[in-house]
Amino acid sequence: MELKDKKVLVVGAGISGIGAVEVLCEAGAVPVLYDEKASREAVEKKLPASCECRIVTGSLPEDVKAEITLAVFSPGVPVDTPLADGLRAKGIPIWGEIELAYVLGKGRVAAITGTNGKTTTTSLVGEIMKRHFASVYVVGNIGNPYTETASASVDETVTVAEISSFQLETIHSFHPNVSAILNITPDHLNRHHTMENYVAVKERIAENQTKNDTCVLNYEDPYTKNFGERCPAKVVYFSSARALEDGLYLDGEEIYEAHGGQAERLMNIHEMNLVGICNVENVMAAIAVSEAVGVPMAEILETVRQFKAVEHRIEFVASKRGVDFYNDSKATNPDAAVQGIKAMSKPTVLIGGGYDKESEYDEWIEAFGGKVKCLVLIGQTREKIAACARAHGVENIVFADSFKEALDICVEKAHAGDAVLLSPACASWGMFPNYEVRGKEFKEYVNQLKEL
Repeated sequence: MELKDKKVLVVGAGISGIGAVEVLCEAGAVPVLYDEKASREAVEKKLPASCECRIVTGSLPEDVKAEITLAVFSPGVPVDTPLADGLRAKGIPIWGEIELAYVLGKGRVAAITGTNGKTTTTSLVGEIMKRHFASVYVVGNIGNPYTETASASVDETVTVAEISSFQLETIHSFHPNVSAILNITPDHLNRHHTMENYVAVKERIAENQTKNDTCVLNYEDPYTKNFGERCPAKVVYFSSARALEDGLYLDGEEIYEAHGGQAERLMNIHEMNLVGICNVENVMAAIAVSEAVGVPMAEILETVRQFKAVEHRIEFVASKRGVDFYNDSKATNPDAAVQGIKAMSKPTVLIGGGYDKESEYDEWIEAFGGKVKCLVLIGQTREKIAACARAHGVENIVFADSFKEALDICVEKAHAGDAVLLSPACASWGMFPNYEVRGKEFKEYVNQLKEL
């Protein structure tokens, strides 16, 4: 679609919406920025002075709807609202920031999705790409809007994109050269309504790929394994549980790569700085993605050995008073939190709870395996989690009315030789703006603790 002089409605004045407005201005389009809940003054402060844009708050006037030829929705804006339905009824396409940036950008794209592990894998692939290529951008759900780099990209650019299910709802022509679906477990069902919808949205990352492209999939995840049988791209599997004829796999403590049944040892997992089987899977996926883009294996492995854990994902913070403190604030759903507790090797005081995304917690509680000596619960879900925990025989449960109180309880309950783990299995909304703020508060508290 030619965007010059076209009036484009941008819905949502967050970081993605502002990025969309800026790149539309650069492309010669006429953006109209709409945010139902924000104040006009707050939106004006976010926009750069060089970008002329009509701002609309409150209800959307009919004259705007009549003039626009395209709508760009921010990821946080649902696409099953009356506004979206009305636009579609008028034949107006609804794009997301990912689609807009892809249409305006250049170069090759490696796109990574999955319920868990996206940020770690995307960050690692980004570091590998930067080691080998001159022009690399790491964008998307990782916190850097894709639209911020689209106009600066050139034919030699490699863009590494973390893509969420919300972002995949609004793609049309988005066509990564290499894609990856790390895993699919229940999450965001309050947005997608059914597991079938959620799975279908995740699979969209590969819908425009061909056999000239590559899709990296988890052999041990039933959804991704099944998708591999009908994926339009060339499939490369990874497995943490069995040897593969073709693909990457873990055997004991060694990672291998096999082609036609011939396996080559790549590295020992203790050469990594990352902990937990989930991170072994993330590393195998990153290796497969990077190799498909064209990076030599020796460079890939050297970067893997140097790579440190992503902030807020099973991140070691400090050892205070003989207790190890881990920040896993990015575990915003039960499956991610399962990986967090599996990575612990000591008796653990665990902080859980937060915003209710209509998740179930049985598998998370079952993964405790006797490691959790005390479960400290906060937020909207604390009663629901406590009931589930008791049903599974967990009795040492404490409620906290604030995050600070939860941290104080952890310090009281944990003794030398124990661990304290923030791995909430829930989103942070209601108590914090996002998981990053929650994790930073945890780290600040820990780092201020004095030795006895």
